[in-house]
Amino acid sequence: MSKITENDVRKVAKLSRLDLANDRISTYTNQLERILTYVAQLEQVETTTVPVTTRAVEVVNVTQEDKVKFDLVREQLLNIAPHREGDFFRVPKILEI
Repeated sequence: MSKITENDVRKVAKLSRLDLANDRISTYTNQLERILTYVAQLEQVETTTVPVTTRAVEVVNVTQEDKVKFDLVREQLLNIAPHREGDFFRVPKILEI
């Protein structure tokens, strides 16, 4: 693998429209080089026998069947509202259009 140079970092910064301070270029160069070295190490790991997955821990959704349930709570709430209009609460207008 080729070594990352400061010119590479400057070029990527320019293409990304990032304004990097000159005193930080060296730091970013070293950090990117270490990241790419680590990625190269990961590429050496044998993964052909590892099953494909999107998560490290399997997540299972627990669902239940939708059931229509009629409850008198809605009607009771509508009945205690100061103003009711059919199956809705009547509230004062707050926006002028």
